[in-house]
Amino acid sequence: MRQPFIVDRSRDHDFMQQALVLAEQGAALGEVPVGAVLVQGGEVIGRGFNCPITTFDPSAHAEMVAIRDAARAVGNYRLPGTTLYVTLEPCSMCAGLIVHSRIARVVFGATEPKAGVAQSQGRFFDQLFLNHRPLLEGGVLAQACGQVLSAFFSKRRG
Repeated sequence: MRQPFIVDRSRDHDFMQQALVLAEQGAALGEVPVGAVLVQGGEVIGRGFNCPITTFDPSAHAEMVAIRDAARAVGNYRLPGTTLYVTLEPCSMCAGLIVHSRIARVVFGATEPKAGVAQSQGRFFDQLFLNHRPLLEGGVLAQACGQVLSAFFSKRRG
């Protein structure tokens, strides 16, 4: 029998800070600065930042990279009992992967008004057809997460 998932918010800021560091690494490579970490039992099991430009892979969003990293680390494509921390609200592609990998909880920083599907557009995770629905929490270090993005695009435009 599967153990119930217990939400532990005590280290949310710490893990989101780690995701922000990854976002900065992506920015240094010219990628849109989004970072993600996947946590299980208080330990980071997957890390990623946006890298579709440098890898020539349109699916290489931070969430995708972190989830792939974690799946390889644990040797399973299912990741129950995990929490994904991502600096930006997930898009539809990443939301689908979150469901298929059975991530228990998603914590994001800044909202994405144009393409975010957790709360900004469509509320994907509330759809009745889904066979898995993660717990969702937005706004963790939202100002810091948004600032990294704003600074990146301001620099790019300027």
